[in-house]
Amino acid sequence: MSANRKLTLGVIIGNRDFFPDVLVSEARRDLLQLFRELDIEAVLLDEETTKLGAVETWAHAKRCGELFRAHRDRIDGVLVCLPNFGDEKGVADTIKLSGLRVPVLVQACPDDLEKLQVERRRDAFCGKISVCNNLRQYGIPYSLTRSHTVALLSEEFRADLRAFLAQCRVVGGMRRARIGAVGARPNAFNTTRYSEKILQAAGITVSTLDLSDVFGRAARVKDDDPRVRQRLDEIGGYAAAPQVPGSALSKMAKLAVVLLDWMEQNDLDASAIQCWSSMQENFGVNACTVMSMMSERLMPSACEVDIAGVVAMYALQLASGRPSALVDWNNNYGGDPDKCVFFHCGNWAKTYLPDIQIGTAPILGTTLGEHNTYGAVAGRTPAGPVTFARVSTDDRTGTIRTYVGEGRFTDDPLATFGSRAVVEVPQLQKLLRYICRHGFEHHAAMNAAPVAAILADAFETYLEWPTYAHGLNRD
Repeated sequence: MSANRKLTLGVIIGNRDFFPDVLVSEARRDLLQLFRELDIEAVLLDEETTKLGAVETWAHAKRCGELFRAHRDRIDGVLVCLPNFGDEKGVADTIKLSGLRVPVLVQACPDDLEKLQVERRRDAFCGKISVCNNLRQYGIPYSLTRSHTVALLSEEFRADLRAFLAQCRVVGGMRRARIGAVGARPNAFNTTRYSEKILQAAGITVSTLDLSDVFGRAARVKDDDPRVRQRLDEIGGYAAAPQVPGSALSKMAKLAVVLLDWMEQNDLDASAIQCWSSMQENFGVNACTVMSMMSERLMPSACEVDIAGVVAMYALQLASGRPSALVDWNNNYGGDPDKCVFFHCGNWAKTYLPDIQIGTAPILGTTLGEHNTYGAVAGRTPAGPVTFARVSTDDRTGTIRTYVGEGRFTDDPLATFGSRAVVEVPQLQKLLRYICRHGFEHHAAMNAAPVAAILADAFETYLEWPTYAHGLNRD
């Protein structure tokens, strides 16, 4: 699923017939205006099918449920709007009858203290509690606006709705994600083990490609193939490579041709690649540049066949619409308990590395020969927000479990190489204890946008993945 695809929401406008009709008509008008502004498509009853196009009775619920079923392949989420108290059974029955398994947002319009007479009284404050009670009884998961009541055309509700759309992208994207695994995990890394069957049960499909196939296909691509020239031009426009020989750049271009063709043929959203040591020993370059370019194009690519890691990268990308990267929780930052170093050797998207350069991987070069590691990208991430997340398959319990949290990149001094950043996370030591105590991997995914709350709600409320939300107040 594209992080920027236009989304469609099913809309239920609740009503109680002894409240003023004008409130329902105004809500419909405001919602359609808001949807036009935010480029959202709406599926909702027309004003002839039911009274005012609202849902109140069992008959209304059946009509709305039928409408939603007819558009189930289009609907990404459901918005419940309560311009007045609404009818809790009508809302819950509609969603049940629709058969939809999508996120649901419950909104209630606020009363005006100057208009609490019969002509303009809403009582949606109370009705929202009743609707949520019924949704819980029906086993329908749902999300809430930040304030209990919020006006439809307010900036606060616009932010609520944008966050909900991001949740819809994450939930829909995770339930039909297609991930490519290229090569076997490095033998030394048990930490990148994962359960393909547990992922499949959640809707995440993994397709595999052996490195021997990659190398064989790359060997059959001619130097004068127009696709090679195109990829070389793209690499040249992506990052400076002052010390990289032409032969290494040509290998990177052929690797890109093979991987991108395979991903297109299999409709893959993301990939995880065995980036060492066979890549260097048998092909003679690092895959990092190609992986960085794919991540920048919103086709996230993770190191060391970390499939669960790239699932987290993809989820963050769906939430933010921006590239993600895979990082190591790598170093303490002096004696500061709330700061650490994110590092990889590295393949981060250009988004994170304004000073990006293509060079070698010094650490891998110590054993594989530095001349075989051309293709690593290096640079420093500047100050700004960051969300981190990890997805892990737990074979002992047969579940997917996760953690999410937020911090910030800092401009603190850091004299080292590779793809790197200094990160400040409040109560970092508590987080690190949680990671170690619960046996999470040393890899995490990161994204330069504050989307931890969006991810936590999507993971836990809708995907039903146990989630530790570090530092988030979600009560």
